[in-house]
Amino acid sequence: MKKSIFHLLIPMLLIGMNINAQNWAETNIPSDGARYDDVFFLNENIGWAANGWGYKTYKTTDGGETWDFIFETPDQYQRNIEFLNEDIGILGTLSENLYRTTDGGETWDLIAVPGIEAICGLDAVDETTIYGCGAFFQPAYVIKSTDSGENWEFIDMSPYADALVEVLFEDELTGYAAGSSPTGGVVLKTTDGGVSWTELYNTNIPGEMVWKLQILYSNPNVIFGAVQSFSPLNGKLIKSVDKGQNWVSREVPDTYIQGVGFVTEDHGWMGGHYSGFLETFDAGQTWVDTGFGYSLNRFQFFNGNLAYCSGVSIYKYTDNLKVNDISTKDREDLAIQVFPNPVVGNTVNVRIDFKRNDHLVVMLFDESGRKIGQLLRETITEAGQRQYQFNVPEKPGIYYLNFHYDLGYQSAKIIKK
Repeated sequence: MKKSIFHLLIPMLLIGMNINAQNWAETNIPSDGARYDDVFFLNENIGWAANGWGYKTYKTTDGGETWDFIFETPDQYQRNIEFLNEDIGILGTLSENLYRTTDGGETWDLIAVPGIEAICGLDAVDETTIYGCGAFFQPAYVIKSTDSGENWEFIDMSPYADALVEVLFEDELTGYAAGSSPTGGVVLKTTDGGVSWTELYNTNIPGEMVWKLQILYSNPNVIFGAVQSFSPLNGKLIKSVDKGQNWVSREVPDTYIQGVGFVTEDHGWMGGHYSGFLETFDAGQTWVDTGFGYSLNRFQFFNGNLAYCSGVSIYKYTDNLKVNDISTKDREDLAIQVFPNPVVGNTVNVRIDFKRNDHLVVMLFDESGRKIGQLLRETITEAGQRQYQFNVPEKPGIYYLNFHYDLGYQSAKIIKK
């Protein structure tokens, strides 16, 4: 886990703890270190979880007290899951395979949606309309169904973004999408069901990505976003109090920030591939590492007393469960070799040992965090070692190679002589 130093106002923390005695706790879902990329609860008791490279789907009917294994997708990363009612649900993977169930998850049918390479976000508006999007490793598109997932419309989003990871809709026509464009991380909005889109926000730092969005359950005018950045920069919390017309951005003391969940306008949590629950009581001006949880991705709030979050476990915000002690999970890095380093000529060699099929995007940044360019986008179809050669700038200095893959991010510092 990546460790950081946090600025903390102790009196404010104590006040917050006195006001709200609840805490996050692990549920009893099986945990083998694989990240649960998504969790979705239809109501306070019935929920489903998608287990990433664990390939498994689980279901609970008692608010996470017990979980049952219901479905497996060998060699297909389970990215997200969403249900329209107790019976009809959609499971997205980091492949062209999209699945639909009509019996609560007991059986699943493969659905063909031409044009998709992966589904990174799903959001059901009601029992008939559901949206999806992809992909973090490019390209950008939105899919839409108005018949409970039987048939889908493909919407090319390349005019607005080059990658999308999140869709979040207020109703059938009005919604948001988040991801990245060539100029930075973006938040987009549609008011006509995806026919046209407007850019609401741009981080203006190429290479950054707006990963998750949250509309505050108690005030739909308030929207939060998680900005995933890259070494040597920090991630960010973005917040709007007027439905996305204006935004405030604040740094978070971790780079690969992805999940965001707030219980009030000021009190909330963030986390990502290599962090647990980072907590703030002042809308992101100061943060504290709670030391709990790991590899957070999706938050789902029902009210001020009940919420769920996915990570290496499924976590529940409640006063009814005892907080468990959990051991630190080791991050699953790719075996990446960069040579020669320092770089003497105009090229650098990279050798990567892939443990399984994967997706890879490689970008080059300078010491200040300015994106120089994208060097590679590749779909890895089988495990094994691959070697690449990339051009580097002629100007001497320090540069960063950033590798984005299914399980996370890695960065390699290179010195050009």
